[in-house]
Amino acid sequence: MSAIGIHDIHAATAHHVLDLDLLAAHRDVDPAKYRLGLGQDRMSVPAPDEDAVTMGASAAAALLRRTGTDGIRALLFATESGVDQSKAAGVYAHRLLGLPPQVRTAELKQACYGGTAALQTAIGLVARNPDDRVLVIASDVARYALDSPGEPTQGAGAVAMLVSADPALVEIEPVSGLSTADVDDFWRPNDRDVPVVDGRLSVDAYLDALTSAWDDFRARGGADVSRIDRFVHHQPYTKMARKAHARLAEHTGAGIGADLIEDGLADNRQIGNSYTASLYLGLCSLLRRDDSLAGKRIGLFSYGSGSVSEFFTGVVRPGYADAMRAAGGMDLDARAPLDLDAYRALHASSGARSDDAETPRVTTAPFRFAGVRGRARVYEATA
Repeated sequence: MSAIGIHDIHAATAHHVLDLDLLAAHRDVDPAKYRLGLGQDRMSVPAPDEDAVTMGASAAAALLRRTGTDGIRALLFATESGVDQSKAAGVYAHRLLGLPPQVRTAELKQACYGGTAALQTAIGLVARNPDDRVLVIASDVARYALDSPGEPTQGAGAVAMLVSADPALVEIEPVSGLSTADVDDFWRPNDRDVPVVDGRLSVDAYLDALTSAWDDFRARGGADVSRIDRFVHHQPYTKMARKAHARLAEHTGAGIGADLIEDGLADNRQIGNSYTASLYLGLCSLLRRDDSLAGKRIGLFSYGSGSVSEFFTGVVRPGYADAMRAAGGMDLDARAPLDLDAYRALHASSGARSDDAETPRVTTAPFRFAGVRGRARVYEATA
């Protein structure tokens, strides 16, 4: 069987940005609590006419301009910021992207792990029909209650990946280590706009899931830690990824230095948590910043609260650096800054709604949420 993996990848984020120094001043805390304690500098904040659908479609549109749509037989949309309890977010994206009718479309959910569930499902579909390609979109808005402990870890972002045989960027290796445990560390009931979080339990559950998935990975013949050249861990905030890497070093007794994760943390520091997209934003960040990865093995750890986790590896393909340079990346400096009052007003006005209403035109991204008409959500291109 030929190699299967990520042929192309593109990331997108929201229109607005909030500097966490402003939030620290409002809460009368030292900014170092966020910059060092969490490892976060800024967070993306969606405009009123943005959501997981618009960000995901924007990321995918940029990718499809390079790759075209020929051979795409499935669109898998991973999110925990779903906009409907029945209709998949991917169905909205399917129309916005102009995909043909002959595309299997579904939404996947398991907290932040959903993006990896979509990726592995895509690999299985391509293995069955190697001429097919699968579009995977992971897109989320991480939103917590105002003045809550989770507020400074908020963020928003999306990653689109085209999965194919003979990929141009990263071959995903077949061995995975898995771990599932019923843990109430983070969840969002149907009647809440923000999650219920036990922060201390969530840290412990994440680290326990990492060692459990790693042990399964090794038991199934996965590469020894000494044969992994870089690591990307799920990043609810970048300090959590640092804790994960330290735990893996302790667990394996290996000298895997912090320098092996640094390039994968850069974008998350500026965007904040993006749930299902987080791991793959880290992968984008690494591939764009390190030109020396051809032939190198990357270890990837995916965690979704509740909890499901997976450790797997990918080998970077020759020519990836040229492809990433040609594709370009997000212009994080183009986001519109928010002052604290504007941010809090925007936060208070966001959340699920189904009554008919028009949405103000704010975003300059390719797609926007226009509002609700006849109790149905309406999305449109901005140009």
